[in-house]
Amino acid sequence: MTGVFYDHFERHDHGRGLKGQSTHYCPGCGHGLVHKYLAEAIESLGIQDRTVAISPVGCAVFLHYYLDVGNSQAAHGRAPAVAIGHKLANPDAIVVSYQGDGDLASIGLAEILSVAQLGIPLTVIFVNNAIYGMTGGQMAPTTLMGQKTATSPEGRNRMMGAPFRMAELVAGLDGPIYVERVALFDAKQRVRAQKAIRKALDLQVKNRGFAFVEVLSECPIHLHMTPQEAEHWVKESMTQVFPLGVKKEVPGESWFEPRPPCFEPEVVRRVLGGTTEAALRCAASFPARFRGRGVALKLAGAGGDGAQTAALLLTRAAINEGFDATHIPSYGPESRGGTSYADVRIAEDEVLSPSASAPDILVAFNAPSLAKFGPTVVSGGTILYDSSVIADVPSLPESVKLVGVPWTNIASDLGKIMVKNVVALGTLQATTELLPEGTFLVAIRQALHDKCALVPVNEEAFRRGAQAVV
Repeated sequence: MTGVFYDHFERHDHGRGLKGQSTHYCPGCGHGLVHKYLAEAIESLGIQDRTVAISPVGCAVFLHYYLDVGNSQAAHGRAPAVAIGHKLANPDAIVVSYQGDGDLASIGLAEILSVAQLGIPLTVIFVNNAIYGMTGGQMAPTTLMGQKTATSPEGRNRMMGAPFRMAELVAGLDGPIYVERVALFDAKQRVRAQKAIRKALDLQVKNRGFAFVEVLSECPIHLHMTPQEAEHWVKESMTQVFPLGVKKEVPGESWFEPRPPCFEPEVVRRVLGGTTEAALRCAASFPARFRGRGVALKLAGAGGDGAQTAALLLTRAAINEGFDATHIPSYGPESRGGTSYADVRIAEDEVLSPSASAPDILVAFNAPSLAKFGPTVVSGGTILYDSSVIADVPSLPESVKLVGVPWTNIASDLGKIMVKNVVALGTLQATTELLPEGTFLVAIRQALHDKCALVPVNEEAFRRGAQAVV
């Protein structure tokens, strides 16, 4: 066993006894061999300390239990996108995206084609066993015509479409420099697979470009065959649809020499067009009742309500005061009367989690948002809502403070209904005193620095929202 493998696999029984030397793969599964060839290539190239393996959802999701390299787990199909992030953040890393057919050729189809076309030096190992292995044997994008699966019990037919030939599809793009399809059904093919995987890694070591190796693999369990029968089926059936061999190979030159990302304040300021001028600070200190734990806010409404803009203004205001603040937008079906929302977290020193699943303060611009998020507000929290459009307030715990202000009506009186979100911020400030009035006004002026004519009406909107609090 190569030194790239851990001495013990803690996937089973915490690495004790025989289970500490066994993978979780079914007997006859090809993943074990592919792991072995990948580990051997990493060791022979001397890149163990530089390698990052990306494993998404699927049978290989537990790759991190076996290979002693950097590991990241990606969401289903998103391994190539995560690989790009790793490679650009650390160009010296050797990044391997390890994916199955359901993952890469179905939900991840857009990701793999986009990343392959970029041509950035990455290595993709694509294990194709023609079926969804982990989730119960459903039809995969690579399932053969006529093949019976849990979701094609009578066999794949023309109404279900023909299988994707991923190696050929990727080879047809301009970005990749090396694409090969190999198999595992006999010793000769295993040697070819071993060489292909090493070559795909070596091309990345040399910064030459994107390499893609498709491995035809056996899945005896869902094929309802013995391992030997499965090998025969791959040889006689799969290779007729997925011919083996090199699909693309061009010389490629060592071209990838990006600089690691830089977060120096002066560089960030220059790129983003910021200023070195310090913002006016109005807060004497962090709000006492939230000190030590920070404050979580959720701002929610329909499209056009301005919840996202209000959240950004709030975040900017907190940062201006020297606090740490985060903003995460989430867009729902707002155009159909649903709700989009933003989570804002503010902390005196550091926000540990940007999510506001249990907010201290909810700012609701419409009834669906109040109904959806009102029950999630913590005991002793505060809910602010637009009483212009929310007539019926749902039953909520008595410990939660409810404040209704007609934001839409106030904005309409000002002749600019779009400023109702700024009216809401005025209500937020007057009700909670989270930040001083001056802090919000500075953030509003900053946001409108190139639309100075709009500053007076927004400042008036803020003040009226505050004055409306009884």
